[in-house]
Amino acid sequence: MIIDGKRSLAHVEKVAWVKPIEGADNIELVGVLGWVCIAKIGEFKEGDHCVYIEIDSKVPEKEWSEFLRKKHFKIKTMKLGKFNVISQGIALPVDIFDVDIPEQEGTDVTELLEIKYSNPDDQRRKSDGQNELKVGLNDIFENSWAKWLMKRQWGEDLMFYVFGTPKDVSKRFPTKFKYISKTEPERCENIPSILDDKAPFIRTQKCDGTSATYILEKTKSGFLKSEYEFYVCSRNMRIFPKDEDPLVDSSDYYWEMAEKYEIEEKLEDYLKQNKDCEYVCWQGEICGPKIQGNPQKLTENHLFCFQMIDSEKGVFDIREAKRYWDEYEMESVPIESMAYLLPNDFEAFKNTADGNYDSSVCEGQTDCPREGWVYYKTTDPSFSFKNISRNYLIKKGE
Repeated sequence: MIIDGKRSLAHVEKVAWVKPIEGADNIELVGVLGWVCIAKIGEFKEGDHCVYIEIDSKVPEKEWSEFLRKKHFKIKTMKLGKFNVISQGIALPVDIFDVDIPEQEGTDVTELLEIKYSNPDDQRRKSDGQNELKVGLNDIFENSWAKWLMKRQWGEDLMFYVFGTPKDVSKRFPTKFKYISKTEPERCENIPSILDDKAPFIRTQKCDGTSATYILEKTKSGFLKSEYEFYVCSRNMRIFPKDEDPLVDSSDYYWEMAEKYEIEEKLEDYLKQNKDCEYVCWQGEICGPKIQGNPQKLTENHLFCFQMIDSEKGVFDIREAKRYWDEYEMESVPIESMAYLLPNDFEAFKNTADGNYDSSVCEGQTDCPREGWVYYKTTDPSFSFKNISRNYLIKKGE
């Protein structure tokens, strides 16, 4: 669940329903939001508060988690073939923990319970990036005499003329852009009431890789030419080039894609063509041989764009964005439906996530199982959510 802009791996919810499992003597199914999970018979009744711990999680070694030792304390999607049921995540009573749990729906207790991502790569990719990095001439602007000059218009102009515009040197994901946010669409299980929304949605295939954000900002113009600041970001952090940050991993997919697709040059061309815009952003999924197990069987890294934003329009309708990506010879996620209507039955909706990828994101191959779908609301392009295939997660061991 997305809480305060980031994914919560554990949150307080209410049990929506309890159902028996035919043939089972000591376990039953419980529903939490749109999730289905296994619990001990009699552990919950409808309306009880619980802590729901999502898949992709690893819990600490505690007394309350001892029953998960054989699973190495990891929470995954499970299929119980004997009973023909799928369980995702776990629901636990609020009174079993060694800390007090607030009985308030939607409360994030991830940090309180010391829960982390089960995959170390996810932990690294999805961390917030706490460190700061100073680069180039930015230290000049920290001097007392520079600060004195910057308080005066003529001094500011002089500083920009001599030293250039100061750069944003934080490793944190930039938050100063009004319409740009981290790429984390909500899972449909966390918003089951979404099926009541009968506005048409655009349905695209969900590529399985690592998300990237590319932003070009028009900074204050110098006396001779316009200046720009280029932001290359992972899901949660800004990534600087290797020659500016010695801590950048040698397998830097983000800058590799920036160079492969000439993204900075293309975004600059867009800003020159749209002079009222202060910034433009492309977001996409990087997929390749060494990323997320390479489910699309790719032989090289690709960037599949899924969102476009600028300072004037905000978030683009993906159909309009695709016209720009095609013009700039960018790859993008396949659009499967321009006006998809959500069904009424949640289980039937979940089953639609199964299937294979379009060959356009698999270098021509047609037998690659699909991770799922992403849905964009036609009446509000900034709203999206995803439906991930349970069978896909089981095969990947997630």
